[in-house]
Amino acid sequence: MTFQTEASRLPVELRTEALESILVERNLVDTKVMDTYIKMYEQDIGPMNGAKVVAKAWVDSQYKARLLEDGTGSIAELGFKGPQGEHIVVVENKPGTHNVIVCTLCSCYPWPVLGLPPTWYKDPAYRSRMVREPRKLLSEMGLELDEDVDIQVWDSSSEVRYLVLPERPAGTEDMSEEELAGLVTRDAMVGVANVSAPGQA
Repeated sequence: MTFQTEASRLPVELRTEALESILVERNLVDTKVMDTYIKMYEQDIGPMNGAKVVAKAWVDSQYKARLLEDGTGSIAELGFKGPQGEHIVVVENKPGTHNVIVCTLCSCYPWPVLGLPPTWYKDPAYRSRMVREPRKLLSEMGLELDEDVDIQVWDSSSEVRYLVLPERPAGTEDMSEEELAGLVTRDAMVGVANVSAPGQA
């Protein structure tokens, strides 16, 4: 039998806020330092880093070849490296092949290029269903794939993390690398979405 305290039944957001208040009250943490780290992971060590990697691969075939051969080293060329990014493998979406990332054991995630993992990525339902029924789950998340598209599911771990290189959308041939990076989303680099050209749904 499992017993729960009153605190354990509170939503995680409220428990986190309460813990933060206690730590601040006792001068164990500095709110400015905390805000700096949060901002860093949301804005600097976040999906925009991965978007820059993807955009460069789309416009530079030599970089793309290096990226698929040595993800970690090629990503580091752009200055993105650090904890949770020691060994990143990049998998490429192609016509007929769609890749998607999951971590069945916990929530291993390539922080240097994607920032902090979203809540749904850590959810047990996502972690189990993406392995068992990826097409159905992707459809529920808004990504409809044709039946003839092969879905490859990659299981991240503490030893290796994955990043999806999405297909470049048609109609973007005249866009700059910076403009292309603006199209790339975190979800596309996890594999639960595709990249759309401007004006496309």
